[in-house]
Amino acid sequence: MADPQSNARLRADAGAPTSGVIRVRTRLTADFTVISNSLAQRRGSAVTVGIAAYILSLPDGFPVSIAALCEHFTEGEILISRALRELEAAGYLERRRERLPTGQIRTRTYFFDVPEDTADPDGPPEPPKPPRPRRQPAPEAATATAVRETVDASAQAEVEPLVPLADADPQAVAVLTALRRVDPRLILSQQEAARLAPAVARWLAAGVEAPQIIELLTTSLPGRLRTRPAGILAFRLRETPLPSHPVEHPTVLPFQACDGCDRAFRSAEPGRCRDCRSGNLRAAG
Repeated sequence: MADPQSNARLRADAGAPTSGVIRVRTRLTADFTVISNSLAQRRGSAVTVGIAAYILSLPDGFPVSIAALCEHFTEGEILISRALRELEAAGYLERRRERLPTGQIRTRTYFFDVPEDTADPDGPPEPPKPPRPRRQPAPEAATATAVRETVDASAQAEVEPLVPLADADPQAVAVLTALRRVDPRLILSQQEAARLAPAVARWLAAGVEAPQIIELLTTSLPGRLRTRPAGILAFRLRETPLPSHPVEHPTVLPFQACDGCDRAFRSAEPGRCRDCRSGNLRAAG
């Protein structure tokens, strides 16, 4: 006779906790990531821990810019950029601007399993960091690849100090605010507008009118912006040469009412329009 069997669930072990989570462990042999408890149990924002775990799971060379992270997560740019700053302040993330042998500048992102200042001194030594290259003068002519890399470097550079928006030129801020009406993607925060305002003010002081500046900043933009709009605008304002002398604009004459036919025409002084003057000349002839 067969042994009796039961479908009832097994009772928990006597040593299992009576509250809290009980882990069901599975031995993973592939597609897993090792994360230190100091990072996984880090107090503070869950977004910061989630982004750190995601970056650790990626292969080397995978893009981790703010734009790339926004495409993966549902959180916006503000939360993601704040999380990256927290990881950078804690020593997990480091951005370095390095110059390639070709003279191009590229921003490289390094992510550490354990911050360097808290690493175990008795553990295995970490691989040496690549040396920081010395600053060299940038080449006069930049190729299209150099332009894209410079824009990416500008977008991923360290956070600049806060600039009060009240100290910025109101006319320059108005020009920057008007960009979104031409291209809805060119939405700037108050801090970004305050940082770009001095460059726009220099253009205005050189005699370039606001419509010309707007056309310069919005023409021939890429179909897909892979970085913050402020980085592209800053690059264009920085790399486009200013005019060597103030731009002279033609004088617009005021409208006058013709003394002969009462028709409006432009002239510096009141009198007769061109048709009335030519008619008087023919009558006199």
